[in-house]
Amino acid sequence: MYSASVPVFKQMLGGLADVLAKAEAHAAARNIEPAALLQARLFPDMFALTKQVQVACDFAKGVCARLAGVDVPSAEDKEQSFAELQARIKTTLAFIEGLSAAQFEAAASRSIVTRPGTPKERHFTGQDYLLHYGLPQFFFHVTTSYAILRHNGVELGKKDYMGVY
Repeated sequence: MYSASVPVFKQMLGGLADVLAKAEAHAAARNIEPAALLQARLFPDMFALTKQVQVACDFAKGVCARLAGVDVPSAEDKEQSFAELQARIKTTLAFIEGLSAAQFEAAASRSIVTRPGTPKERHFTGQDYLLHYGLPQFFFHVTTSYAILRHNGVELGKKDYMGVY
């Protein structure tokens, strides 16, 4: 479970950080106000880039924390610049890198409950939570972040999206 989660999140968050760096450089080189990219959306009813990055980070740390059996760290969702988004990614990476493989030993069968006590409450085994909920949600927000920037003219390719593996 550790191998299927922590290294994957690290790789993709690293790619996301690189994509954001390219977006910031793109904005500077073309005299584009950074907020134009940070608040860009694929469609009006979708989250803006900033929120997509925040949610991707939330899934990375939340999934890893739940699988490791530790408390999920909270964040305020106050980022408004590329530098602040980079700091959020860095904080997320530091958290998940601080988890050990030993903490994930019982993760596959661990009971995971999302949104406890609400009408949207869901029960999972750790394995189902990771493979059928956590990773797909995470990839959706990372992919959407990439797509927003690519749609707005940032020169990106698949290699940028994939990060270092």
